[in-house]
Amino acid sequence: MGTSMEGDCLSCIKYLMFVFNFLIFLGGSFLLGVGVWVVVDPTGFREIVAANPLLFTGVYIILAMGGMLFLLGFLGCCGAIRENKCLLLFFFMLILIIFLAELAAAILAFIFREHLTREYFTKELKRHYQGYNNTDVFTSTWNAIMNTFDCCGVNSPEDFEESIFRFINPGEVVPEACCRRNSHLGEAGFSNREECLSGSMLYRNNKGCYSAVVDYFEMYIYVAGALAIVVLTIELFAMVFAMCLFRGIQ
Repeated sequence: MGTSMEGDCLSCIKYLMFVFNFLIFLGGSFLLGVGVWVVVDPTGFREIVAANPLLFTGVYIILAMGGMLFLLGFLGCCGAIRENKCLLLFFFMLILIIFLAELAAAILAFIFREHLTREYFTKELKRHYQGYNNTDVFTSTWNAIMNTFDCCGVNSPEDFEESIFRFINPGEVVPEACCRRNSHLGEAGFSNREECLSGSMLYRNNKGCYSAVVDYFEMYIYVAGALAIVVLTIELFAMVFAMCLFRGIQ
């Protein structure tokens, strides 16, 4: 009777292990898809990520984690169905390393969160944005952001006061990328370029890019955070089931 119950329990753990690893496999596939989309996306998100080295590095971390979870989900499913102790132990050790790495990444993100504040971006904009030097990666990236999101500066057009842009272009209050465009004339058609460059609020975009980007990606940020919590929970259960199955296999 006891042996039968143990067998049923082991069988239950095996299929639960398979289900959890299949979910890990799907999570890894999703992260891989998001990472690849960000890298190859032609609509401007790639330029936004490139604006900050921390975000740029984060994309490749997502790709690496997605690839590892994809592989681990596959290995876990195979180990559970075949009841292979060596494969289960290998799976447990790898997923433990990934679990700890993800926790470390979350802690580092919290510690260095000041690098994603308005003040940090404003300071960098004042120091490095040149306006028309498209050979400069920082400048061309900010031009792409302002053109994509119809925004100006980090908080507002006033961010260009006392900046290197004003030093290089003393006759202009804001850069051309801040100017409103006439939708009937295409991307090259400004509503009134001269008035915009002189500082007229009627012909420039007055919303800051920080708010514009956050508003645009707010839903995706919450979804990504919720997904990260779900993935960590699934990984924890997968490790528990892997050890239970490992100890139960004769």
